[in-house]
Amino acid sequence: MTVKEYLGQAYRLDQRINSKIEHVSSLNDLATKCTSTISDMPRSATPNNSRMEDIIVKIIDLQNKINSDIDRLVDLKREMVGIIKGVDNIECQTLLELRYLCFKTWEQIAVDMGYTTRNLHLLHKKALNQIIIS
Repeated sequence: MTVKEYLGQAYRLDQRINSKIEHVSSLNDLATKCTSTISDMPRSATPNNSRMEDIIVKIIDLQNKINSDIDRLVDLKREMVGIIKGVDNIECQTLLELRYLCFKTWEQIAVDMGYTTRNLHLLHKKALNQIIIS
């Protein structure tokens, strides 16, 4: 695994967490929908509650997976902070933190740090060369 791939893991994991959160939200919406059918036919003596139960079980399962992913993300970011702190140059550390821990775009980082995008990429290359992954 390259240094960029290693540092990019947090972003990908964060994206998966956000995707699962959206899925939970849509399942919650589905679970709270109430529809009634107006009919002159007699009702069934035993309503079908298994659909609602299935949705609730899926929501709980997905929330547990989200919590597990969040734990992994926190651990990964803690590990990455330690690796980034091993870089000698403070500007390089700041760049790596903004890009790989805060998930900012190159343009946002360039504005925040007062660099041109080209110079920022050169600084990024310098920063990556200083990182050692064990």
